[in-house]
Amino acid sequence: MPVLIWASTWHVILYQIDSAVPALISLAWRFALAAVLLVGLAWRQGLSLRVPLALQGWLVATGLVHYAGDYWSIYEAERHIPTGLVAVLFCLAVFFNAIGVWLLHGQRASPRFLLAASGALVGVALVFWPEIAATGARPNAWLGLGLGLTGVVTSTVGSFFTLHLMARGLPLLSVLAWSMGYGALWLLGLGLWLHPSAPLLDLRPSYVASLVYLSACGSVMAFALYFRMAERIGPTKASLTSMAIPVISLSISATLEGWQATPLAVAGLGLCLVSLGVATRSQSAARP
Repeated sequence: MPVLIWASTWHVILYQIDSAVPALISLAWRFALAAVLLVGLAWRQGLSLRVPLALQGWLVATGLVHYAGDYWSIYEAERHIPTGLVAVLFCLAVFFNAIGVWLLHGQRASPRFLLAASGALVGVALVFWPEIAATGARPNAWLGLGLGLTGVVTSTVGSFFTLHLMARGLPLLSVLAWSMGYGALWLLGLGLWLHPSAPLLDLRPSYVASLVYLSACGSVMAFALYFRMAERIGPTKASLTSMAIPVISLSISATLEGWQATPLAVAGLGLCLVSLGVATRSQSAARP
């Protein structure tokens, strides 16, 4: 389910980008609304939002790294490199998570899993190869690559922070509410500083509807489902979603945006799907 939701957000984000509201401020509204929704869900389920003072620092760090730093890096990276290359870079999250599990818990991913994940990475690269090949012609492409890799790292680190807080006994909804709230405040402050005269909101139905979808589905629902999955099967296998998302996203793009598959893209899709199937069945790092 998180794969389907996040794949659809690739298209929905277009309605946010096509606005005079700066991306930083749109992201701030997205996570602020998500935090409010999460507070409501937590109260409805009778979950406490009280967090020991000693763990507030972890929540602040999670918000700054995962929801502010990660998403800001993605948006900035796409100003300098194609979206397809950003998708390929995020496929590296599988390997970063495998390294994290190894360093933190001493559990190694199996060679079969790593080989299958590498095959999926190659498959995604083939799908987006025309865009990737043209990257060198773009000015500041190296800056875009650096920002994209920063997004991968911050996403991985933020995920481990969230799982750490869950292991300390905090309810997931409370962790997400606090961390997204902190991330929203940081994004809003930075956005107002960098764009003091820019409009703060777009009241067009397309913008408002996309904001609600990205908050309720792309943030609240998707992250809650993802972290439940990561808690159950481990962050390494859960991060395979980063490889499946571009595949499904292209199907949506073909339907709504007229994207047409090339023979190379079809081969890449096939390789990615087969590799993901093998990786999913492989005995990777055990759940920490």
